[in-house]
Amino acid sequence: MNDYQTNFDRFTLTTPLYYVNDVPHIGSAYTTIVADVIARFQRLQGRSVLLITGTDEHGLKIQRTAAETGLATQVHCDRIVDSFKSLWDKLNIKYDRFSRTTANNHQAIVNEFFQRVWDKGDIYLARQQGWYCVSCEEFKEERELTTDKCCSIHVNKPVEWRDEENYFFRLSKYQQYLEELYSKRPNFIQPTSRRNEILNFVNRGLQDFSISRVNVDWGFPLPVDPKHTIYVWFDALLGYVTALLEPGEEPTLANALSKWWPIDLHLIGKDILRFHAVYWPAMLASAELTVPKTVFGHGFLTKDGLKMGKSLGNTLDPFSLVDRYGADAVRYYFIKEIELGKDGDFNETRFINTLNADLANDLGNLLNRTLGMLRKYCQGNGPQLSQADFDREHPLKKIGIELGDRVSQNYMSFKLSQACEDIFALIRASNKYIDDSAPWSLFKQGKQAEVEQILYAVLESVRLTAYLLSPVIPNLSNSIYQQLGFTGDFNRIDEGDEKQLEFALHSQWGKLAANQNLGKASPIFAKLELPE
Repeated sequence: MNDYQTNFDRFTLTTPLYYVNDVPHIGSAYTTIVADVIARFQRLQGRSVLLITGTDEHGLKIQRTAAETGLATQVHCDRIVDSFKSLWDKLNIKYDRFSRTTANNHQAIVNEFFQRVWDKGDIYLARQQGWYCVSCEEFKEERELTTDKCCSIHVNKPVEWRDEENYFFRLSKYQQYLEELYSKRPNFIQPTSRRNEILNFVNRGLQDFSISRVNVDWGFPLPVDPKHTIYVWFDALLGYVTALLEPGEEPTLANALSKWWPIDLHLIGKDILRFHAVYWPAMLASAELTVPKTVFGHGFLTKDGLKMGKSLGNTLDPFSLVDRYGADAVRYYFIKEIELGKDGDFNETRFINTLNADLANDLGNLLNRTLGMLRKYCQGNGPQLSQADFDREHPLKKIGIELGDRVSQNYMSFKLSQACEDIFALIRASNKYIDDSAPWSLFKQGKQAEVEQILYAVLESVRLTAYLLSPVIPNLSNSIYQQLGFTGDFNRIDEGDEKQLEFALHSQWGKLAANQNLGKASPIFAKLELPE
């Protein structure tokens, strides 16, 4: 096992492989939006990026759900997969690989990995007794159950008592290895609150965990004992590896791991942290493979301060949310208003007020009225200026020349909400600057040079804002860039346009050139109204 080495030319990240027991919910959408924002920023940096998402399609829960709907299990899986892909398209998610654990090449990867761990002596047959949560696909300890014998996560679904022979993975053997991993690499688990949860769990002592089930047809048979089916988590985690294969490539571990491994970031919900931060690195250590760089466990979403659930009738349909308000609006709210790693809340009034204040008023109106003044006071021609014409202490330039580096650091450290805050500090400063400077008064006084300097500084600040926000609101950023006379498409950074939108150049204040041929001005974001 080699220590993780950062490859600055490429970046690999994953969402979870989502269960296909039902259509995607807002929590799944949130994780995938965050992953897409991080991937887009890495592409702006000029890196080759592989964003993996997909579906976990095996196990008893899927088998039962399909039976309840009267569909063949594979047909059920295919229908749910289509709904995930449809939502990702609506949300403008630019994923590179969609991994399915029912894919033909996945079984070969699972079998080869299993054989490595088997040959290491880390798998054995034993009897398993205990309470089993079908929804978690996991045995639970008594302390993890509610008083009425429900899983603490799935409080409306009683656990089931199981007494059966299973094959086990020797997780306990890797206690010291994991403790040393967490010690040597304190950023392996993020944020700190999630890291502390795992340290507490591991410090209590690790128990071996079951990696097979009997009487479950939907899954891969165990290579050494076909009466058993490989447990869903042992199978599903390897879906990340299968996704690394190039299309049509022979499904071997050597091929899968040759280019994109190790994974830089697993982005997951905190409810599946243990599988990714404890089980997964131990399994990889057993197979003598390098562990990923970072596992980031984000918080849960609530609605109007309450946990969402069908029983409460307060679920939030991501499809209808995007249909009503558009992809950029949804993306912006969940990135700006929720600090990644903490629980977050959706409230429709707050949602609309935030979007109107930030995107319609502060940003959109600033661009629109400044371009309007340019038409009126400069006949629509761009000011004959460049950043060299502005003193370093100019109120907007002073913020702008440091902004790219600060925002970059926030994106790199997954402080996405803070990145948005820092960017909008420049927009708020621009609104104040134009109000205080009153170019309409200066124009009447014949002070044309001062008018042009004001308009240039504001338009350049809007341009810089659009560029730095492009991972979050790519369509609005495209509209702003087009109106300011720039070419390039923030939705096609990895398709040949990256050089003209190079981060080192465009993230600096002063990119707007003299004699810039400005595009047609139009509102970028219409003000939203609360639905009746």
